[in-house]
Amino acid sequence: MTGKLEKMLILAFETSEDAENGGQLEARDKFEALINPETYTLDYKVKTADGQGQGTSSAQAKFEYTMPEELSFEFLFDNTGIIDGKPNPDGVFDDVNHFRQMLTGYQGSSHEPYHLKLVWGNLIFKGRAVELNINYKLFNPNGQPIRAVAKVRFKGSIEEKKRALQEDKSSPDLTHVRKVKAGDTLPLMCYRIYGDPKYYLQVAEANGLGNFRFLTPGTDLVFPPLR
Repeated sequence: MTGKLEKMLILAFETSEDAENGGQLEARDKFEALINPETYTLDYKVKTADGQGQGTSSAQAKFEYTMPEELSFEFLFDNTGIIDGKPNPDGVFDDVNHFRQMLTGYQGSSHEPYHLKLVWGNLIFKGRAVELNINYKLFNPNGQPIRAVAKVRFKGSIEEKKRALQEDKSSPDLTHVRKVKAGDTLPLMCYRIYGDPKYYLQVAEANGLGNFRFLTPGTDLVFPPLR
């Protein structure tokens, strides 16, 4: 181990795919923290429907979807020289403005703000900045800010193909298409999809199968949602 302090790094990319796979060399812009945050907060939320039937006293919250995770923390900007021994009479305004543009600025080439990747220790967070609050705290005699604290909130995002793989939707209330493999039977395939083999007649009807006992390998079968 070298003992070198690892600084939080924010990398900016034009697309979510670039943010998923890219590093410092591929990033369009980057920012390294002067001082690492003392803490950061990760929020995980689930969206539920709270509908209640008429005449009932209560209702069970029903799951709708998992909301993107959120990350929030504070960044310190300081040009007083107290931290690094290098006072800068120009203040922190230019540094803060670069930080703001990288996080929230509209990029003409992609027609949207950058996709971001935050890297620090075992934290790798990909998403967008959705809220930025800047508090200027100290000023030099010329009125230039020499210290500022930026409070940032990020909302996580994921490249679409990877999101679909992670969700791996196999719910019986969705339509599925499966390719017949050697040894498959319709009741067995129904069991895999619905958790019950008894729906094989409905599936046979939906696919126009005259003889459901003999399935041809390589054939695509549609498994409709259960009512």
